[in-house]
Amino acid sequence: MGFPSFLIIFLALCPAFLAQIIEDTTFVIDGTVKIAETDDNYVCATLDWWPKEKCNYNDCPWGLASLINLDLSHPFLANSIQAFKHLRLRLGGSLQNRILYDVGNLESTCHPFTEQEDGLFGFSKGCLYMDRWDELNRFFNKTGALVTFGLNALRGRQRTGKRVWKGNWDSSNAYDFISYTSSKGYQIHSWEFGNELSGRGVGAKVDAEQYGKDVIHLKNLIDQLYKHFQPRPLLLAPGGFYDKEWYDTFLEVSGTGTVDALTHHIYNLGPGSDLNLVSKILNPLHLNKIAETFSNLTQTIEMTGPWTSAWVGESGGAFNNGAPDVSNTFVNSFWYLDQLGMAAKYHTKVYCRQTFIGGNYGLLDTSTFVPNPDYYSALLWHRLMGKEVLDVSSNASLYLRSYAHCTRHREGVTLLLINLSDQTHYGVTIESTASITLHVKEKSNHKSSFVHRLKKTIAWLGSKSSDVTLSREEYHLTPQDGDLQSRTMLLNGKPLQLTENGDIPSLSPVLVNLKSPISVLPLSIKFIVLPYLSSPGCS
Repeated sequence: MGFPSFLIIFLALCPAFLAQIIEDTTFVIDGTVKIAETDDNYVCATLDWWPKEKCNYNDCPWGLASLINLDLSHPFLANSIQAFKHLRLRLGGSLQNRILYDVGNLESTCHPFTEQEDGLFGFSKGCLYMDRWDELNRFFNKTGALVTFGLNALRGRQRTGKRVWKGNWDSSNAYDFISYTSSKGYQIHSWEFGNELSGRGVGAKVDAEQYGKDVIHLKNLIDQLYKHFQPRPLLLAPGGFYDKEWYDTFLEVSGTGTVDALTHHIYNLGPGSDLNLVSKILNPLHLNKIAETFSNLTQTIEMTGPWTSAWVGESGGAFNNGAPDVSNTFVNSFWYLDQLGMAAKYHTKVYCRQTFIGGNYGLLDTSTFVPNPDYYSALLWHRLMGKEVLDVSSNASLYLRSYAHCTRHREGVTLLLINLSDQTHYGVTIESTASITLHVKEKSNHKSSFVHRLKKTIAWLGSKSSDVTLSREEYHLTPQDGDLQSRTMLLNGKPLQLTENGDIPSLSPVLVNLKSPISVLPLSIKFIVLPYLSSPGCS
């Protein structure tokens, strides 16, 4: 190739080189103590009641994904739950306050949901038949799911205003249903009281003082029906949007030890019709706004209800079914993984994604049951990020998000890096301010091992003596063909797809020499596991 030809090619490629910024940054992990702790089964997903007629913005994305009609025999469904070993499933949603349970002494026959113009959310009351409840529980038992069931908290009340409902809760149908469930030996991890009735409510609202009295009644009911069971199911409430005054009053009235977990909902991306959703997801200032809610709820618990803990009971990013070609694509994992990381830092014990299947925000595609990109993000978090949360600081731009946890169920520390920038390629150095113990095997013919202790602020990269080869695990997530709105996620450059048998693919890392540089490409996500590192903050 002659010089002029080479020059032409160089000049053609030059803008691409100039457009990408290379920036070095250092992350310092404080491994001396954990700053928060999640539940061991932190990742949770929801199953909802919405029938196929649920539509928004001329889009009807629910199909047959309701608890009433979901195909429980579909092999992809069972496989995708079993991959988590014990995935939390929260059964509930807007229509749970319209559900009757077909058991006991119902005063009238209950019927399936039908569209009703003057009904709550546009639907009539619905019915959970006990043969379907039996099917669901066989499925949960088969897949090892941990179940939270959301109860109807409006029964017995009367609507007295546009959204205001008054009167005592009628517990008779719930009593018969819980009695049936316990008599069958069905394992319910927790019962949740109501859905989105707190504060200003969504569709309906109930006074906090009344709600507190009713939840005491439910607590007594659970204690009575499970008096011979250990452990007893937990009691969760209120399953709504955080409102400080309402939540404070509710905790004061319900009293010490009544509510085991305080549940709240998050839809911080706005409506699914918003044309600016992608830019919101990639805007760190927008993502940071929800931190105020997490912080305020933490203060509420510390000051008013230290016996309870915080759960995100429902979070779908964008409300009204999510957004097609956004909520079910690669770009949504920037929001989702950032939410998991942020919530954990604020002492959230469980984080439930809306939904496991159903709507545009399902972890599985509603029609095919094939996992969407966020499914793999959730599974990687579940397998890599342990319950102990570590503090991590850096001099990086706000566009490079970072979260550190003890590695789940094994030695090591895992760092999650989320690069929201479309231009900056980050070179990363990892350091620690703690005394870190490295457990490595000698290069010898016998099975002895030794321990190196590294003191104070040292770099983990390149810190070992030359006679030992250490590796880190890297899980690098990018979209197929560089398309942020792709339905296919790449792990270390390979598409994540179900096997020919419909099994979840193995999520295998790339093993990288510990001394080699760490890089995070623009608009990509990386989990980095340092398996030979143990920290005093990790139990």
